[in-house]
Amino acid sequence: MIKKYYFINKFETNNIDKQDKQTIIIYRNYSSKILDEKLILKIKKYCKKKGNKFYLSNDISLANKLNLDGAYIPSFNKTTKHLAFSYKRNFNIVGSAHNLKEIKIKEKQKVNKIFLSSLFKKNKNYLGINKFKLLSKLTSKKIVVLGGISRENLKKLKILNQSEFAGISYFE
Repeated sequence: MIKKYYFINKFETNNIDKQDKQTIIIYRNYSSKILDEKLILKIKKYCKKKGNKFYLSNDISLANKLNLDGAYIPSFNKTTKHLAFSYKRNFNIVGSAHNLKEIKIKEKQKVNKIFLSSLFKKNKNYLGINKFKLLSKLTSKKIVVLGGISRENLKKLKILNQSEFAGISYFE
């Protein structure tokens, strides 16, 4: 079964309702400087009721404090302050990278998995299949495919020997 990571920036129950239990919900709202703890707890409660794990983006200490399942470190976050904290046993930290330098930073941050982008989406971080394969071999961390995943190109993940992906548009 494919494990999926769904990025949301607002709480909409109808989108979460469409997901299976293998989908991990990641809340990332970069437009607001202050995170709304009540909203995060509301999403956590809803995800738990639905059987989905719930991660918070870019605030590991808050994710830990609110007893979430994990945290996501975006590629622009290069800090290692979180390494000074202790976490519950099953707390996962994942992070994204677009190149070898960022992969090495994520390894120093001791993430469990690296979201490598962009595989299909032709943006400034576009890798394509060959560069993606090359970069994914340069780390021992588990790789999660990110960027431009659609129902049409989902089968290509098997060619890449990848069983996890992350995105937004695929889920909506």
